[in-house]
Amino acid sequence: MKIGIACYPTYGGSGVIATELGKALAEKGHEVHFISYNQPARLDSYLQNIYYHEVNINSYPLFDHLPYETILASRFVDIVKTNHLDLLHVHYAIPHASAALMARSILMEQDIYCPVITTLHGTDITLVGKDPTYEPVVAYSINQSNGVTAVSNSLRQETYDHFKIKKEIEVIPNFIDFTRFSKQAKSHFKKAIAPNDEKIIIHTSNFRKVKRVDDVIRIFAGIHKEIKSKLLLVGDGPERGVIEHMCKEYNVCDNVLFLGKQEAIEEVLSVGDLFLLPSETESFGLAALEAMACEVPVISTNAGGLPEVNINGVTGFACDVGDVETMSQKAIYILSDEERHEKFKKNSLAQAQKYNITEVLPLYVAYYNKVLNECQKITANY
Repeated sequence: MKIGIACYPTYGGSGVIATELGKALAEKGHEVHFISYNQPARLDSYLQNIYYHEVNINSYPLFDHLPYETILASRFVDIVKTNHLDLLHVHYAIPHASAALMARSILMEQDIYCPVITTLHGTDITLVGKDPTYEPVVAYSINQSNGVTAVSNSLRQETYDHFKIKKEIEVIPNFIDFTRFSKQAKSHFKKAIAPNDEKIIIHTSNFRKVKRVDDVIRIFAGIHKEIKSKLLLVGDGPERGVIEHMCKEYNVCDNVLFLGKQEAIEEVLSVGDLFLLPSETESFGLAALEAMACEVPVISTNAGGLPEVNINGVTGFACDVGDVETMSQKAIYILSDEERHEKFKKNSLAQAQKYNITEVLPLYVAYYNKVLNECQKITANY
């Protein structure tokens, strides 16, 4: 099968999942063509059956804002024709799905039919999609796609609740590549961070308001009063200045380490004792799943798809948004008893293994074949 994958090339969840999916498909013998304005972050080495096509954005004095969607649609047309792709799998409703549908229409005029599968990841529905400026295009892109998937039951339901959707949405969850994410022996690294056997608390995000990183500091301050601990903050973003000020306010600066963006996040997670994710909303919670794959229990909110991943009382605890006191208490409950902590760690790993890429990849391949079979009926009458 020849598959075109369009995604954002950043470290965000949608880009990571799209890239790891493509790599896994290539390992199974499928031909995968990545299409983006930059090389995806996780596409960091040569792999057989994988090709990268850059979307070049030329500047013209006529345009104050370059028409990326139009440029992307034209690029889709060229790549599908040149490489005889069987389908386009686009991640994010806009601009990828809308551009792919434009390309599909152009190709149909040339007697070429290339189906479009759209995967919804979260903010394309929960944030951008709800903006009245974009809502009609998002709904159209979903309804006109040949297939639509969402990464959680929560996101699927939210899509139905907020848009007039006629299309059946298939839930195919995010996944973990266990060849990359696993508990690794990093005792020297842990000793360097926590020389006095402090518990290591970790948070990773893009430091946007929706991630509520300020709550991470409040939760940690509560933990630190009871348990010797260090906080590792992985990532960067607009809220960093606020967080640095809060560390001074709560007098925890000496016990908080800002590690910035880390590509090998699994090496950091491997030394963790607890993971904090107090987000306002999460369509799935990939960061939590990555932590659990490294046997790190999670304290999260119960927003969006998080309760589907972090099972309350089993792999950690899922609390109400903003309830930092309860989150601190639950964290102390896990960390204060070694036997209890070990049980949560084992449960976290067992839950994460349900999302092993070896389990999820066949779901995508089966869905591709389903859509292609349905499209054969269209092309037979075309």
